[in-house]
Amino acid sequence: MRLADFILANIEPILADWVSFARTITPEKDITILRDHAAEILQAAALDMKTTQTSDERSEKSKGHDDDDPESQLLDSASVEHAIGRANTGFDTIELLSEYRALRASVIRLWRESLPDTLSHDLDDLTRFNEAIDQSAATAVESYTERVDETREIFLAILGHDLRNPLAALKLGAQVLSQTDYLNTNLAKTADKMIDTANQMDGLILDLLDFAVTRMGHGIPIVTAKMNLSDLCQNGVTEIQAAHPERTIRCASHGDLDGTWDARRLRQVISNLLGNAIQYGAVDMPVDLTITGEASEVVINVHNDGEPIPPDRVLTLFHPMSRWLYRGLVHRPGNIGLGLYIVREIATAHDGSVQVTSSRAAGTDFTVRLPREPVSALPA
Repeated sequence: MRLADFILANIEPILADWVSFARTITPEKDITILRDHAAEILQAAALDMKTTQTSDERSEKSKGHDDDDPESQLLDSASVEHAIGRANTGFDTIELLSEYRALRASVIRLWRESLPDTLSHDLDDLTRFNEAIDQSAATAVESYTERVDETREIFLAILGHDLRNPLAALKLGAQVLSQTDYLNTNLAKTADKMIDTANQMDGLILDLLDFAVTRMGHGIPIVTAKMNLSDLCQNGVTEIQAAHPERTIRCASHGDLDGTWDARRLRQVISNLLGNAIQYGAVDMPVDLTITGEASEVVINVHNDGEPIPPDRVLTLFHPMSRWLYRGLVHRPGNIGLGLYIVREIATAHDGSVQVTSSRAAGTDFTVRLPREPVSALPA
């Protein structure tokens, strides 16, 4: 019996092996949950094996690439539903792939036991079955990963949102204490420290919320209005200088700085870039913020001297959590590594861009280019 026909005729015995293996992973789950879409995957795989396919089509499908055949789409659909079910059940990706390995082994073992003799087409049947299972596994892992990522981002968004209310209450209480006349000097300093810490925590939570929103595919939200960037330049320097009185931070602006942007978001850009320059620049050298108006855009540049950014890190510098992926980089408390990612997302939301150049001789420059009238921006 050809392998595809064997699978269709023996789905129940194959599923028995499938469930036995799945039960070793989650013994508390009932058989209905463990079977979920396994039968559909087997049926779709068998039907897919019966279709005529070129070697190139078979290779592409085994890599998880889309195919227009109804049988292939049926296999993908069953794989997606199975992956979502496993994610909801608590399986991890290793356990998910282990199930596919067990399914493959069960089918091949049972089929071989049913064959009295080896036929010339057996190898081709076996190859087609492996390709179908590879396609299903690739689709399942992709769907599983998307499901887990979506759940994580929603969790982060809810967590960040729910943390803001108690933090706001804490900050308000500290502000009331700091303005009370009868506090002694030490208690007043403690209240001020609580306010500073609350502000830092609020910034981290905002970064977390922005990250969650962008990861869910919505992009950084902006609301634009007519403005001038000259005041923003000086205010950004004043804010960072207050937090780092030991550092020298200089600001310069040139040309026409009028345009349509989101002022709050651009303050975030300047704050993140200046904070990054303070954190990684040479402590005995100044940090320079320069805003220049050009014909159709405004350019924000932040420069610092010191150790250059390693070339291999430049490639992932604007990726979320890049600091956690880069070996040898020491974590500094109070920063979760989203600042440059958010800078890029804000620039993109304004139809702009951000680039970095870094060398020991010339120093490090982060350059943000913003069109004066972003096409995709939403006016206030």
